Amino acid sequence: MAADDGIAGDISGSALIALDSPNRFINRELSWLAFNSRVLEEAFNPQHPLLERLRFLSISASNLDEFFMVRVAGLRGQVREGVVALSQEGLTPQEQLNIISERALDLMDEQQRCWRELKPLMRDSGVVILNDDDELTEADATWLEHEFQTNIFPILTPLALDPAHPFPFVPNLGFVLCFDLKRADGQPLEAILPVPVKIGRFIRLPDVPTTDDTRSPARFISLEKTIVRFIRHVFPGFEIVANGAFRVLRDSDVEVEEEAEDLVRVFETMLKRRRRGDAIRVKIDASTPEHLRELIRERLQATAQDVIYVDGILGLAQTSELIPSDRPDLQFEPFEPRFPERIREHGGDCFSAIRAKDILVHHPYESFDVVVQFLKQAAADPKVVAIKQTLYRTSKQSPIVEALIEAAEAGKNVTALVELKARFDEEANIRWARALERAGVNVVYGFLEYKTHAKLSLVVRQEADGARTYVHVGTGNYHPITAKVYTDLSLFTCDPAIGRDAAKVFNFITGYAAPEAFEKFAVAPLNARAYITKLIDKEIRNTKKGKPGAIWMKMNALVDGELIDKLYEASAAGVQIDLIVRGVCCLRPGVSGLSENIRVKSIIGRFLEHARIYCFGAGDALPNPQAKIFVASADLMPRNLNRRVEVFCPVENPTVHSQILDYILVGNLNDEAQSWRLKSDGSYDRVAKVKKSGADSDSESFNIHTYMMTNPSLSGRGASIEYNAPKELKRRK
Repeated sequence: MAADDGIAGDISGSALIALDSPNRFINRELSWLAFNSRVLEEAFNPQHPLLERLRFLSISASNLDEFFMVRVAGLRGQVREGVVALSQEGLTPQEQLNIISERALDLMDEQQRCWRELKPLMRDSGVVILNDDDELTEADATWLEHEFQTNIFPILTPLALDPAHPFPFVPNLGFVLCFDLKRADGQPLEAILPVPVKIGRFIRLPDVPTTDDTRSPARFISLEKTIVRFIRHVFPGFEIVANGAFRVLRDSDVEVEEEAEDLVRVFETMLKRRRRGDAIRVKIDASTPEHLRELIRERLQATAQDVIYVDGILGLAQTSELIPSDRPDLQFEPFEPRFPERIREHGGDCFSAIRAKDILVHHPYESFDVVVQFLKQAAADPKVVAIKQTLYRTSKQSPIVEALIEAAEAGKNVTALVELKARFDEEANIRWARALERAGVNVVYGFLEYKTHAKLSLVVRQEADGARTYVHVGTGNYHPITAKVYTDLSLFTCDPAIGRDAAKVFNFITGYAAPEAFEKFAVAPLNARAYITKLIDKEIRNTKKGKPGAIWMKMNALVDGELIDKLYEASAAGVQIDLIVRGVCCLRPGVSGLSENIRVKSIIGRFLEHARIYCFGAGDALPNPQAKIFVASADLMPRNLNRRVEVFCPVENPTVHSQILDYILVGNLNDEAQSWRLKSDGSYDRVAKVKKSGADSDSESFNIHTYMMTNPSLSGRGASIEYNAPKELKRRK
């Protein structure tokens, strides 16, 4: 399977595109679908452990659900309101929906094909999904009926469909069984049965003892098959004439009225509204009889475009439940993150280590525990007088929040900026905000018109020579769970200018007063766009003076049309540009006269590439010691630069500078095993061809994730190590 393209027109590498032509952009939504196709490709990749392939399939399905709940819902809303404005690549909302529908159908077909391919492989490896009743032994059937009667039947709510029982509301992501039943006297009954969301989609049957040393297979049966098997308990006296199933995705895009007086109450209301949003996609099992299909379409008021018939399994996202914890042999080999040696060299004292030299921690290769320890030490240290913290996403049992509560209870001045507009985490953030307020933390919810996405911690400590400010700047969330699978950067510094800039950012958010200037930060929405443009312009001027011009950028998404045009301008001037864009990329590389000096790659692998790094040659080819480097919380998207509070922090310490440039960025650019190259027509080609199952692995394909797991970074090695880029990373493609 080739990754879907993202074209808005038929573009070839030799084609000429005018600088004002909408064809210079790739459609955002189609580029996203191409990204999710790359994720799905990893589920087909035989070089991954089998259950990791299943995990990639589940992620791809979950991604597609969210895409419809948010992006497609937004386009549908534009069509409903009569919006005909063109996107930057020249498509109306309806035209985008038409193309999305076609591409999404192809993607769903590939997901089901992948599921059909994985099932027999899983069975052969001892993870069995039972298909037929005759696969159940008598002991299995007895155990399963007891499980049904005890844990499933009490929470089922059958709903007859007649004038006295109107069709109920089916919530977002609701999964429903439907039945055409007949009583013994011939009386018909149509009914539906919502599948409970609080119990697992798959039931694991008891292991069967073996007579030798072989492992007992892990056997699963789906919840819906179990319910159908014992439907006589739900509808006694009826027999099934026909049955089917459907699943509903609803509009989950939340908008906030700017005049709202109480932001927390607004979001509590919005969350309830989300659960009752318009139906965006109705997936119906293809085996469902036509009259039941028609009933579902009619009662959900779904259009023909809204309804998809699935020949396979509904709710592929839930197949992650089929990854048993007792089968590590079918998963990636466990990896234990290193704790930065430099902190250990200072006896575990984070403040002492940071005073000695800036520290960069590279997650997940280095433990997120150091971030937690930094805040816990601040909470317990009597010399610490104030802590300020942004919270965008965090875990259910957050050690970060616990540390802030401990600090407040210890009498410190603690301010927590809780972003309520973190999509799909709003409910958890409201809960944390309430707990923090009860502990005496100053909780601030930020701006109504801006989302606070910056990742900042600020600690003020009274020391012998006066107050010193310690700052943590992150590219990812304060989330210890995602920090194990997302590649992100944590920069710790006590640089006075950065400390002052961080304080200005917090004051801007809490007091709404925009500072006149920053000493080192670039901050969206205040000056980040202009600052990045200025840095690109410097590279253009360097090439015009006969000096090398070079730009390296690593991000999750590149969408902003103004900055894409600026990169086109730089390419035309001869600036050499390498972009590592994991997900959506609306820039067309390699187009003659437009972008022939731009190369774009995407890395999809074991870890989710999440760090944002922006690097400018400053008069020399990259890499070089004088390059301007910034780590950031922001991608180059209009929302990040115009509607979010984001921070771009310069990296000036030579050790950290070298670690980011010579180790992380060069390593990413050299990766082959997990990399895809974006072509000018919007399609992607895998750099290293995947060998078929049973073939020897390609030892020549450099894998940045494997390399980073086995080669400690500067922070991991300690302060006494003089850093030279490993020879594996000195290659440049």
